[in-house]
Amino acid sequence: MPPAVLTPFVDEVWIDTREAKFFGVPCGSRMTVVRLAAGGLFVHSPVGLDAETRAQVDALGEVRAVVAPSLFHHLHVGAWMAAYPKAHFAACPGLEWKRPDLAWNSVTADQPHPIWAADLEQVYFSARRENEVDFYLPRRRLLLCADAMLNLSTHPARSARLAARLMGNSAPGVGHLEPLMVRDRKVARRQVDRMLAWDFDPAVLSHGAVLPEGGHAALRHAYAWL
Repeated sequence: MPPAVLTPFVDEVWIDTREAKFFGVPCGSRMTVVRLAAGGLFVHSPVGLDAETRAQVDALGEVRAVVAPSLFHHLHVGAWMAAYPKAHFAACPGLEWKRPDLAWNSVTADQPHPIWAADLEQVYFSARRENEVDFYLPRRRLLLCADAMLNLSTHPARSARLAARLMGNSAPGVGHLEPLMVRDRKVARRQVDRMLAWDFDPAVLSHGAVLPEGGHAALRHAYAWL
């Protein structure tokens, strides 16, 4: 397994991409770390916390907040809680019930917590079954999402690309299964439109290649069927 590496994505934003599988299919997983304007770090979708990862994170600043943005992005939160007991840990709605063993500080939906409210906006994409919360960093015109923009079509693993073809996952958020992941199309349309009102261009996906540009067009294309 390659060593943990925090890679700069845009100014004051770093990503760490890891190997991961879902039902045996390689899908990858990605953490995003944002330096807050007032100091400290906002950690989105935390990955495994080995010694090297912790050293790289600590070199950037104090961890102020850690967010598990969907019902499927929680596996490593416990290790981060043990390592950073002073940080604020926020769960997407429903995750506090799925993981009652974790000492969450809050459940985050449409309202940013005061720790990151000056830096990030957010939308609770409740119409999706993952209960995903998506974030926008205005000063970098950056979208942070979890599962809503899944893209395995360019994954280096052949099995992942085969799964993508079977799912029709030819681009971020596109696929035959996507309508099944949406509970209510009218609500989803309103929530996607709120995100499309953000002036973003780059986008960080948790599963699939990051988008240094064209993120807004990709989101619009993914949900044009709503």
